[in-house]
Amino acid sequence: MQEQPPPDPKPPLAPGARKEHLFLQGPKSRLFELSRALRIFVEFIHGFRALHFVGPCVTVFGSARFHEGHAYYEMGRAVGGRLADVGFTVMTGGGPGIMEAANRGAREAGGRSIGCNIELPREQKPNRYLDRFVTFRYFFVRKVMLVKYSYAFVALPGGFGTLDEIFETATLIQTRKIPHFPLVLMGVDYWKPLLEELRDRMVPLGTIDAADVDLITLTDSPEEAARIARDAALRRFGLTYVTPVPPRRWLGETV
Repeated sequence: MQEQPPPDPKPPLAPGARKEHLFLQGPKSRLFELSRALRIFVEFIHGFRALHFVGPCVTVFGSARFHEGHAYYEMGRAVGGRLADVGFTVMTGGGPGIMEAANRGAREAGGRSIGCNIELPREQKPNRYLDRFVTFRYFFVRKVMLVKYSYAFVALPGGFGTLDEIFETATLIQTRKIPHFPLVLMGVDYWKPLLEELRDRMVPLGTIDAADVDLITLTDSPEEAARIARDAALRRFGLTYVTPVPPRRWLGETV
């Protein structure tokens, strides 16, 4: 009988994670609950102050596991560049993989890039293509910031975190909490089976409408993704280019 290898050690807890575990385990003392509420409020203020002047953004999501040379990394790099070309600040989670690729593309195109990190058990280091990096403790605070300061979301292939962002955003659009908000999936081969599942199973069962699936755009074209974001900013959100238009343009206001 072969000896089994020891199990992988558990990853270390992120800073403050033990208090979060307690917070999510039901009612605690009133003092504890108040301290958490104040901590959440402070994190919101921190995000508002950090992101108020970053300019109109488009957020790019995707896996941290694709590295330079991979087709999806290069796709993220290309869309980051095209978004910068049409005037957006590119916002990502600030880490490696597709996040790095999109920030890199923006930097190479002469644009700005922002990282909104989340504290995780395995600390995520900021990539070197960021102009600004903001770290959040709570996922829901980070999500509010990404939606508040973005005019579109672009999602490349990713895992649970990317799926979470896609479906929460789709829910907000469906319920008109953020109407006319572009949600673009890049990587047709990766995402097509997911959209087919929505259209072929969920629509016939009536859990969603066919129009709900149409809220999501599927493409492999960085130019199309950037055009969709630009058109929404100009036509639906009322942003304009500054005059005169500089070589690298910023939508809305000079920053």
